[in-house]
Amino acid sequence: MSFKTAAATWKRVLAAMNAEKAFQVDLSPWGMFMAADIVVKAVMVGLAFASLVTWTIWLAKSLEIFGGKIRARRAASAIGDAATLMQAGRALGHSGGPGALLVRAAEEERALSVGALDHASSDGLKERVASRLSRIEAAASRRMSRGTGLLATIGSTAPFVGLFGTVWGIMNAFIGISQAQTTNLAVVAPGIAEALLATAMGLVVAIPAVVIYNVFARSIAGYKQILADASAGVERLVSRDLDFRAVPPAAE
Repeated sequence: MSFKTAAATWKRVLAAMNAEKAFQVDLSPWGMFMAADIVVKAVMVGLAFASLVTWTIWLAKSLEIFGGKIRARRAASAIGDAATLMQAGRALGHSGGPGALLVRAAEEERALSVGALDHASSDGLKERVASRLSRIEAAASRRMSRGTGLLATIGSTAPFVGLFGTVWGIMNAFIGISQAQTTNLAVVAPGIAEALLATAMGLVVAIPAVVIYNVFARSIAGYKQILADASAGVERLVSRDLDFRAVPPAAE
């Protein structure tokens, strides 16, 4: 065997060994993350943080909505069972929540208007009570909706952030192909797999965020409806109290 033949044989052996090593690249999610470009790593870390934020909001907001609905239903039930505004106030006592605030606001407004009721129409009091109740409803709705906008933002942007990581990773893969001057699948596959992992992470983050946002939107709409029912009940109690106030004592 000549020297040239031996050298060529040794080169083929080295090429085969290098190809085998290339195929042994760790293509697990963690291995691909560790081998990814710094920009792709930053994208993946950002998506992982967004996922953590999504599930944190889900847990906190689920508990908040559940507790808020229970308090609102109790308040609406107490208001509906009461014959007068005073009875509703005693039933709710010093309990918290927007439902109790609705009753207290109506009582405060009526107390402030007692001196004018003998000289003016009761329509003004009804308008003032309705105005205060609507502001309490709006504040409670805003408070309950806090944080859901972030879910919508994550759900709409996460796929594009992942796509950016994929594009950047594929660009690096093509640069690597040009530098290696080969289109061997063993050389191309790891870089493309790392890039596609970013898109997969973007979808994994975005899909739950959109689903959770839609569930919360329906739940908050139901919460608003309960508050609207409680507010309407308070207005009925105020109107009833005003009508009975105008009835002469002998007719009671």
